[in-house]
Amino acid sequence: MTNGQAAAPSSVWAPLRESLFRTLWIAAFASNVGTWMQNVAAAWLMTSLTSSATLVALVQTATSLPIFLAGLPSGAIGDVVDRRKLLLVVQGWMLAVAGA
Repeated sequence: MTNGQAAAPSSVWAPLRESLFRTLWIAAFASNVGTWMQNVAAAWLMTSLTSSATLVALVQTATSLPIFLAGLPSGAIGDVVDRRKLLLVVQGWMLAVAGA
């Protein structure tokens, strides 16, 4: 980058070279795939239980509404507080809810 040299282009996958980040990324990917499967299964089950389009739409709304409502405030909180502590608190909360 000195003497007029351009920086070497880095790959989008370059962060995955870090083992800790790679482990976190794989775990988050697996969790998201499980969540997507659950969402599809819930909608599919509702279509087999009833022919009401409203109830199927309500199931889809119930799965996406929390993300819609919490997205902006959680992003603002993530910018203000220590991200490591926030990640630990959120993961602990998710563990407690899943355990309950």
